[in-house]
Amino acid sequence: MRKVRLQTKILGLVLSLSLFLIFMLTAYFTYMEGKQIEEDRGRLALELSKTIASMPTIIDAFKSEDPPSVIQPIVEKIRRETGAEFIVVGNAQGIRYSHPLVSEIGKPMIGGDNERAIQKGESYVSEARGSLGLSMRGKSPIVNQNGDIIGIVSVGFLVEKVQKQIFKDLSKEVVVSLIALVISVVGSYLLARSIRKDTLGLEPYEIARLYKEKNAVLHSVKEGILAVDRDGVIRSMNQPAKKLLNIKESVRDLKVDDLFPSVYLYEVLDSGKPQIDKEMQWGHKKIIMNCTPILDGNRVSGAVVSFRDKTEIEQMVNTLSEVKMYSEDLRAQTHEFTNKLYVLSGLLQLGKHDEAIDMLQSETAELQSLNRIVFEQIKDTKVQAILLGKLGKASEKKVTFEIDSESYLETLPSHIKLSELILILGNIIDNAFDAVSDREKPLVNFFATDIGEDIIFEVSDNGRGIKSEHLTLIFERGFTSKDEEIPSGYGLSNTDYAVKELGGLIEVHSEEGNTIFTVYLPKRQGEEKND
Repeated sequence: MRKVRLQTKILGLVLSLSLFLIFMLTAYFTYMEGKQIEEDRGRLALELSKTIASMPTIIDAFKSEDPPSVIQPIVEKIRRETGAEFIVVGNAQGIRYSHPLVSEIGKPMIGGDNERAIQKGESYVSEARGSLGLSMRGKSPIVNQNGDIIGIVSVGFLVEKVQKQIFKDLSKEVVVSLIALVISVVGSYLLARSIRKDTLGLEPYEIARLYKEKNAVLHSVKEGILAVDRDGVIRSMNQPAKKLLNIKESVRDLKVDDLFPSVYLYEVLDSGKPQIDKEMQWGHKKIIMNCTPILDGNRVSGAVVSFRDKTEIEQMVNTLSEVKMYSEDLRAQTHEFTNKLYVLSGLLQLGKHDEAIDMLQSETAELQSLNRIVFEQIKDTKVQAILLGKLGKASEKKVTFEIDSESYLETLPSHIKLSELILILGNIIDNAFDAVSDREKPLVNFFATDIGEDIIFEVSDNGRGIKSEHLTLIFERGFTSKDEEIPSGYGLSNTDYAVKELGGLIEVHSEEGNTIFTVYLPKRQGEEKND
């Protein structure tokens, strides 16, 4: 079904309403004015008849031998001056003594409405058809000095002329009504144009559709989105924004200042320039905020703010980075074993069977020892995978990586994910490899146990150690003691964050030739270690 345009609706509604109101008001005022004109004519006729009936000259004329000769000139003069259609004076028998048509004088009065005046002495208004046509008549009795009714005065206005006066006044009202109709049409057109301009040319059904789409988009995106007006009053907020800012109740029509630090938002509202990727601290979370102004022409009418949890972004990036590192470790392990296979193949081709057997026995003994620890004592496959990767990397870096024979670890609780283990163990072990890279006999030792309420990982190395002034800084983001062009200083910071997310803690002991990192992770989710 075709949608009706807003402009058409407004014009149709206003025009219909205006026509209805104009018709009703015109009919009402015409009816009231007609009645008023009739009442005025009837009242005038009655008052004239009373006045003439009480005139001494008229009363005395009834005693004369020729009453019409006295009465006719007087009443005709009054008739012409008052605009009455006729003034008829008759005797008690209804014989005319005056009439606008002289030929009618002496004839009986017509209409049959004289009884109340002649017989009862009443003055009244009546409507009857006489010699001149249908008329409104004011009738009054003529009473002599003795109180006897000697005649009657009838003053009349033709109904036809009264109606003509009504229609004449009606035509004026119609003109006024048409002017009012034209004004209402023009006004409704201008109103429709103004509304259409305010709605950017959109029809109501289009606005409703856009509103539904906006709500669907607003609540489907993962990012938090907040919209405010020019004064910083919240107009809309999606569920991810409420969750990110830890808001549960409705915030519509509240000032944004009460919810979070809004300095960047007001800068946008004041300057009209967007603020991109601004970082702010909210509780224990770091939030990335983008703020874009809503422009109405050149005027800023509001702003839209989007939020992202920087912690989640960093965690995802770090996880991808550590997974890449993990794959590199496995590649290193594969590369190392490939090299050993090439050496073994070369020995066999040269006929050095004894050396080949010694190499195999040495590798087998070492692998058996490692396999016994890795696969029999450390039963969590995630930790096994990480250790195997680091063994390959250690071999490639010519670092002795030992796994303490006293290590024992059952399958880790489900809340400790592989990505978190990669962040924690991968960074600490890699840092240990880097710390011993310049040592003559580089050695890194790994120990793990789950005895008690905590899971404990310990990584030690025989590097130069950490300077005492650096011990309090090593977990700060961006801090590094390395002189590198590539930005670094994020590994231990990410490790510290991952440990704290699991409710654990890290201890560091360092001196020349011995640095130990110890990680404590609660077995039960929700428990938190305090240092």
